[in-house]
Amino acid sequence: MAVSMPVDAEQAWKDLQRIRVPQERVYDEFERSVSGGRRMTYGTAALMWVFLAGVGMDLPQWGLGVFVTAYVGLLSLLIVMSSRRSRMQLHHTRCPGRMWAAFGAAGVLVGGTIVLADHLTEPLEPIYAGLIQATAAVAVYLLSLRPANRWAADSVRSSGEPAADEGAGR
Repeated sequence: MAVSMPVDAEQAWKDLQRIRVPQERVYDEFERSVSGGRRMTYGTAALMWVFLAGVGMDLPQWGLGVFVTAYVGLLSLLIVMSSRRSRMQLHHTRCPGRMWAAFGAAGVLVGGTIVLADHLTEPLEPIYAGLIQATAAVAVYLLSLRPANRWAADSVRSSGEPAADEGAGR
């Protein structure tokens, strides 16, 4: 048996606002957790720079193999250390399409920068060409990372229910 009670519109509005503020905080926290933090960003950038500068030194085949193995191992270690932090994750946001698109676009952008820098620095000594190529690629990575993460996280924010003040005008 249901008991009906009168609904106070003003109290209902206050309740909606009280619920909406924590929801926005959840989305803000998700947006912060997408990037992995400053340590992850700069650690990855530093590792990428060392790797690209080292590859540009014309190493022998066995040296290149050791270098690539060390790079993959250190990058894996960085990823494992970052993922051990307790990060919140919304149930419907494991990997939205925008995250895959941002990842792919970043790969194309950084890869294109590497190819372009390699082509432009061809007449230089290999060590200088490698340093310029590594610096250009890491600069593009760092400059594009924040906007890409914001764009990817905005898909999570916009996929939720409409905000309370959007529905108030109806």
